[in-house]
This record gives sequence, structure tokens and C-alpha cells, in this order.
Amino acid sequence: MRALFEVVCGPLAQPVTPGVRFGRYRMVSFDGCSSLKVPDTGRNRAWLDRLAHGGYPQLELMTLVETGTRAVIGAVFGPTATGETDYAGRLLHLLRPDMLVLWDKGFDGNDFLAAVTDTGAQVLGRLRSNRRAPILSRLADGSYLSLIGTVNVRIIDAQITVTCVDGTAFTGFYRLVTTLTDARRYPAAVLVRLYHQRWEHESAYYALRHTLMHGRVLRSGDPAGLEQEMWALLTLYQLLRTVMVDAAESLPGTDPDRCSFTIALQSARDQVIQAAGVTGDDPNPATGAIARALLAGLLPARRLRVSTRKVKSPVSRYKERLDDGRPNHSRTITGLVITFLQPTPMPPAVSRDERPLVTADRRRQQQVLALPHQDPDRSWQARDIARHLGDVTLNTMYRQLSRWANSQLIHKIGPGIYTARSISPPLLPAAQKP
Repeated sequence: MRALFEVVCGPLAQPVTPGVRFGRYRMVSFDGCSSLKVPDTGRNRAWLDRLAHGGYPQLELMTLVETGTRAVIGAVFGPTATGETDYAGRLLHLLRPDMLVLWDKGFDGNDFLAAVTDTGAQVLGRLRSNRRAPILSRLADGSYLSLIGTVNVRIIDAQITVTCVDGTAFTGFYRLVTTLTDARRYPAAVLVRLYHQRWEHESAYYALRHTLMHGRVLRSGDPAGLEQEMWALLTLYQLLRTVMVDAAESLPGTDPDRCSFTIALQSARDQVIQAAGVTGDDPNPATGAIARALLAGLLPARRLRVSTRKVKSPVSRYKERLDDGRPNHSRTITGLVITFLQPTPMPPAVSRDERPLVTADRRRQQQVLALPHQDPDRSWQARDIARHLGDVTLNTMYRQLSRWANSQLIHKIGPGIYTARSISPPLLPAAQKP
């Protein structure tokens, strides 16, 4: 079944097919799906492990998808404990220099970014909010050139305000990173709007998990059977997408996303059950029973709308997500305003031996600075502060106090002596003891 999938997988669109290219680049995306449930058997648990909160073991599926057609270019799957970028790394050989790779947050690691650009492909993806990159040059469109690892990139900080047809409005923030560094050829506003194409990958998973599988648990009780079933499902999915693209391309100017996956599945099922037209002599697949049903039921042209993205599963890690202002039901978008934000400068560099202490450093800073302010007239020696805290070495205390003194958070009045007030060293008694 895997060999059969490898025969049918791959991009499907022609260069002139609407909605599949951005300039010379074919748009593709990486994304994972970790909600495929399998039977709770001993052999499956030994491979995939059971969820910490109970329930069925889950399979992680990672795919590279052509966003314009939602066709699967490549796929891997396995335990959810394996990281998404590790799975995606197994599909890098499928990337080509004429591809623009889209991805969500979590794929922006230095090594993975470098590995993707080494294939010659271009990148447009989300950047995590806690990533701080140097500002090398500000550009006229509101973006700026930067460096992530060894890769020259361009970063876009944008605030997006959406107004829905019922008057509902809400605001979101995006940080995008791209290797398309020419702001004149690829303006920031165009790239922000283009990134919306990444959500076609979510639609592909919806068709696979809900339309094709009806949300069912996979059937096999052992890993070999699960692999066979997954490759079979992916093969069937790709064959249906192939017919849909053939049908759309038979009517010039038709975007493949107007073809209904549900119609394609039901038409194919009817042919299998009723054996109607399966022995036809027409060699053109675009005029077959499935293609005719698709073209007769084309969906309206894609409209801008907002998804609720509300999490209903009681065991989802996102169930505690705060209300982001989105409506409780999908709404058509009537207005969209993009505002580009000024980048935040990088924080001061932290030496390698102090990196593990950054989080504890903030908490300790509050504790240390509270001591002198409780008794502003007292001078504190570094060893006394370290002894008072009890969980820090004297050398670390010296380094941190020196750094805080340089930032004017505390005043250094002598070698290893600090106070809350600024006191000139000559006024301090030479042998003063705390």
C-alpha cells in the first residue's frame, strides 16, 4: 500500500491552474495532525503509548501538501512523541527550488529553517512571539531584514483587524518570516494576505479525518495493520484529489477548491456499490461520472470568512484558551485592515553559562532588589545577599549584582558592596559592616 501511495502522490496542478502559484513558486505547506485515534491494544500502546489523560492512543501524521489543490506530496506518520520538525525533515527531499513553503508556528527552528533553504525552496511561515532576531535593515513596507541562524530572512510584524458581516470585529497579531527578501517584488501586505493559503492544509485534514473517515477510530490492533490502513486511506484521498483537479482543469479558469470532496467521495462510492459506468470506454477522466458530478455541483468562489476555531474536546490542550474575541459561529469578512508594527529590539546578549539562569534570574532579581529597599540606609555585601537567598553561589551573585548595578537597578558603593541609595564611595566608612 505504501508503494501504491508513492505512485499516486505528488503535486497535481498545471502551471496555469488558478490558485496554486505565487509568481513562479508553487505553494506547499508542512503541517501535522495528531488526532488520529487507534485501537487501545497492547501492541498499539507499545508503539504509540497511551495519552497521559487516558483515551485512545493517537497517531501523528505529517504531510507536505500542495495548498492550491490540497494534494498530498508526501507523508510520514508514527508516535506523537516524535517532534513535528523531525517528521517534516523526512520529507525535505520532496522540496524543489520552485516551491514556496508555508508553515505554522513551531517550524521556525534554526536547523529546520536552514535545512529547508538548502533545498532551494523559499519560506513563508509564522515566527514564534518569543523569538528575538536582530534588526539589520528596516524596509519601506514595514518589514525588516534579519538573520536566523545562518539564514538571511525578512520579518513582518503585523496587526490584523477583521470586521465581519454582522459588525463583529476583533484583532490578531502575526509575526511572519520569509526568505523572500525583496520588498519591492514581494510587498509585506501581499505576503500577509498570501499566508492565508496555509489554512488549505487544515481543509485537507478535515477531508481526510471527517469526510473520508467520519472521525472513526482506525481498525487494526497492531502497528503493521495500522500502517497498511493509513497508506490505503492516503492513497484513496490522493486519487479523489486527482479526479477533482482533472475535473477543474477541464473547465479553464476553474479553481480546484470549488470542487467538493464530499461529492467526489459519494460519486466514487456509488460507482463501487452500483458498478455504474465502471466499464465505460471514454478515455478522458475529466468526463467520467465523478468529474461530471463535480462540475455539476461546483461550489461558489471562495469568500473571505473567519473560522471560530473554538476547541470543544474536553481533553484538548487548547481547551483553556482564552476568548480571543472571535464570534461563536463562522462569519463572512467585510473588512480587513493590516497595520505593520515597529519591531522590538533584541534584549541584551546572555553569556552561555548564564542562559539556564535567565528564568531564575528574574525571580531572584525581585528577591534581591527587595532587600536593600527594606532598609535603604544599610549597605549589603554580596556574600550576605547570597547567604540570605541560600540557593545561589557567590560567583553567580557577584555577576548578577554587577549586571543589575550597570542597569541602575541597584547602587554599587564599593567592592562587592551595594545599597538602594546612591552614596559616593568616599562617604562610606572604610570598615562598615552590615
